[in-house]
Amino acid sequence: MNSTPEQSGEDHPAGREVVVSLSRCHTEDARTVFDVLATGFASDHPMGETPEQTSGPRPTVWVTTVDVSEPKADATPARLTAPVTVDAQGGYWAVDRLRTHLTGAFAVSVVGTAAGDQEQEVRLRLQSR
Repeated sequence: MNSTPEQSGEDHPAGREVVVSLSRCHTEDARTVFDVLATGFASDHPMGETPEQTSGPRPTVWVTTVDVSEPKADATPARLTAPVTVDAQGGYWAVDRLRTHLTGAFAVSVVGTAAGDQEQEVRLRLQSR
């Protein structure tokens, strides 16, 4: 059985990309999550980059975009200092591939979802195993 472009994510770049945001977590935990993503996928944040913490009364949100079309490596277990909430937005196939990759590094729970015609947003809770 052949996959359709929608299933494979090959229809256009947006179908392969997932926007990932983290908020209200420690800088080192944001770096850990970004590093896990960068080991598996092309990312706009290089491996080892420390996300910048902003100052002020508003919470910091770290955002990265990953292209899940060509996985580079499987995730290995990683440690977090506290649970991290991740919001992932993209095509169904792409978000599922991202979630699967994260389960190689963390205990992952789906906290909530919002579905659209061709995209979804999923809130995940990551914890150390």
